[in-house]
Amino acid sequence: MASTADEVWFRETFEAHRRPLHAHCYRLAGNVADADDLVQETFLRGWRSRAQYEGRASVRTWLFRIATNVYLDHRKAAERRTLPVGDPMEWSTEIGPYPDSLLGQDPPSDLVARETVELALIAALRYLPPRQRAAFVLRDVSGWTPAEIADGLELAVPAVNSLIQRARKTIRHYAPGDPRDWRRPALTSADEEILRRYAAATDPASFRELLAEDVRITMPPEPPVVGREAAAEFLGRPLDWRTFTSAANGRPALICYLRHPGSDRYDATVVDVLTIANGRIVASNAFVGAHHVAAFGMPASIGLDAS
Repeated sequence: MASTADEVWFRETFEAHRRPLHAHCYRLAGNVADADDLVQETFLRGWRSRAQYEGRASVRTWLFRIATNVYLDHRKAAERRTLPVGDPMEWSTEIGPYPDSLLGQDPPSDLVARETVELALIAALRYLPPRQRAAFVLRDVSGWTPAEIADGLELAVPAVNSLIQRARKTIRHYAPGDPRDWRRPALTSADEEILRRYAAATDPASFRELLAEDVRITMPPEPPVVGREAAAEFLGRPLDWRTFTSAANGRPALICYLRHPGSDRYDATVVDVLTIANGRIVASNAFVGAHHVAAFGMPASIGLDAS
């Protein structure tokens, strides 16, 4: 059966907004796998209600509204607040890397929203309950007015203002104070060279040359590894890795596959996202799990002869 005009319109419109919509869902969910699910459900809900779209708001606003409510529906069971303790990068298995390749080259008007995937902000958002998180992201990242948020979340404007104020207080405590520091950093050629050396390192001595004295490796749910000596020994263990360089959240990233003794394949294991300062690695956020590797479009395993 041939597609009707509104079906064609919806599919084309959705595809035109998929990238910024996906980044929005990532900020809410904290990882690519959950963002994928939110985007898929947004498509289905939008598809079912496409005939009811009246054009009072932009189609982008309409889609973001649907996506935000999909997220809130998914998190209803988590509405009861439990305060996180410590750095979410050390304990939260919700957080994952966002491949730079997913951001694409959006129009200049989308620049701020496209770049606001700094890991420090993504981690700080874990301290907010779902409705505060949604209101904050819509207001301070996407630039919605309180009235627009109230309409989108079916709340009164004073209630929205209260959500935003409480969220901002929390974010100021846990994230960089300047919103310009919420954007992904610029990946430099020096960063790429250190990443290349990091990928080639195989023993504690070669890792030690790259690490800052107070380097910190996080890898939830395991405890962090702190300090140059401990980190060099940890990274330099005699394991059979196959690695691929990449970039995530504006930082150098290494996609890592591990081969277990006797196996004829390498299994997707972890993505390391590096923070570099003054020519040294000061932090490595290790995101453990094949689903984080899959976010980069990489397979679950590779053969021994893979290049």
